[in-house]
Amino acid sequence: MKIDAIKNGIVIDHITAGCGMQIYNMLGLDKLDCSVAIIKNAPSLKTGKKDIIKIDSHIDLNLDIISFLSPNATVNIIENEVCVEKRSVDLPERLVNIIRCKNPRCITTTEQEIRHEFILSDRAKREYRCIYCDTKANP
Repeated sequence: MKIDAIKNGIVIDHITAGCGMQIYNMLGLDKLDCSVAIIKNAPSLKTGKKDIIKIDSHIDLNLDIISFLSPNATVNIIENEVCVEKRSVDLPERLVNIIRCKNPRCITTTEQEIRHEFILSDRAKREYRCIYCDTKANP
């Protein structure tokens, strides 16, 4: 398989294998008017397999989504086919309107205007808790 190099854009690398499509969907990359390539199960020396997303344009990315789903991912900024910046992502302390509370009795299920907000409760387990009802959420 041949995926051309991108001239100017973004490469999200080291995505946990199997998470590429979920990141693609949550970032809304299907709405872009540029080339986007998703490579699933690419060989990786560190983890055995990884996913990669190549975006042939500079866009604003919600890094919280990427770090929530794949905390070891890296975001590479490409200019003239050269990586000019490499960013590591880290679990955010807060997630706002990224995931929804699964508790049917939570106020967020009845009050439509309330933000879905979670705070990081356990970094090692990648566990978040709803600020309203304390329900656990994991990726």
